[in-house]
Amino acid sequence: MAVIIFNHAPMALFYFSLPVIVGLALGMFLMMELGRGVGRWHLRTGRGSIKDWLGVVDGPIFAIFGLLIAFTFSSAISRFDDRRKLIVEEANAIGTAYLRLDLLAPPDRNDLQDKFRKYVDSRLKTYALFPDMNAVLEEYCHSQLLQSQIWSGAVAAAGKTSTPPASMLLLPALNSMIDITTARTAATQFHPPLIIYGMLFIMSLVAALLAGYQMASTAKRSWLHMTLFILCITLASYVILDIEYPRLGFIRVDSADSILKDVRDSFGQ
Repeated sequence: MAVIIFNHAPMALFYFSLPVIVGLALGMFLMMELGRGVGRWHLRTGRGSIKDWLGVVDGPIFAIFGLLIAFTFSSAISRFDDRRKLIVEEANAIGTAYLRLDLLAPPDRNDLQDKFRKYVDSRLKTYALFPDMNAVLEEYCHSQLLQSQIWSGAVAAAGKTSTPPASMLLLPALNSMIDITTARTAATQFHPPLIIYGMLFIMSLVAALLAGYQMASTAKRSWLHMTLFILCITLASYVILDIEYPRLGFIRVDSADSILKDVRDSFGQ
């Protein structure tokens, strides 16, 4: 199961994000030059003013392009927030389960508390190892093994106690702690379909073509406007990709890991 969850494919786009962004910038520049060339030819052949065609096609296209950027950016931010919330939920679930170990007899409690410390250390290490996916997978399997040991040990220890709350309160807490690991792991793989990014790439080129066409009415190129247009779109595209992969880029969820580290510190050595 771990091999299926932790796969390299969802992160492939981030690995090639710099070449993609550079290619997008170069492609937009070429499309602007092409659009300007078409516009100049339009004027030379006496087919009317450039302004005669403005707003007929380019208005709706730019509107769709703006909505596409807004949609992808908003969805990326939403997934970023969800990943941070899952870290908080896991920290709460682990903390609750650890406290309920007090319902067990001292020998069993001490053994499980020691396994809890190792388990939280493993969980923190799993995400600290990104982007080395082989190391991540190995540590993830280690944490899964500790999960199994904690569960079997808790079931056996709860059966030894004469108080019903030991099993009624501890086992559901452990079950929640285990479930949240699957949710966090799956969340690292949730990204928009590649066709969304493909559409964003194509719409960027189309927008550059139309922008170049509109610039044909001027005798000289405005390098400042061309640079700003390309820079703004490529920067927005890169930020969207960076937010989508918060364990790899500049925008990260590492700060949320401090909550889980605080829980680990509360367990002692």
